Amino acid sequence: MELFKKSLVIGILSGVLSGVACLIFTKIYQEALYLDFSKIVSTSNLFGASIFACTLASIGFWGLKTLLPKIGELIFNLLFAILSFASIVGPIGFKLPLDFEFPEMFPGYAIPMHFFPALIWFTLRPLIKDANPNLLNFIK
Repeated sequence: MELFKKSLVIGILSGVLSGVACLIFTKIYQEALYLDFSKIVSTSNLFGASIFACTLASIGFWGLKTLLPKIGELIFNLLFAILSFASIVGPIGFKLPLDFEFPEMFPGYAIPMHFFPALIWFTLRPLIKDANPNLLNFIK
């Protein structure tokens, strides 16, 4: 059960940080290019998708580590990376409203954010894995 709790903490924390990264990226992208995609992708959607993806990833991580203790993490990392790449098909094929100005800029906005959950997860996982057990007492 310890692994499940740690995985869930990594998932939720990664999701929140990924949502924050999406907000920062949105602010920079939209101000630099004078574009506004808020009618298409809301702040709550960015946070919701990030938290959902990372929480789902944490359950997948726990499952693979439980079923395949020696290679579960490797398989998870490969799957997470592959699924992150596969998820960019959505923004590439997304049809914007006809009155939307500069629709060709939307993939450049949305695609990088599809990699934030995996990037944050891969950054946090070693930190929590190697952390002092007393640091994670709030999990118990």
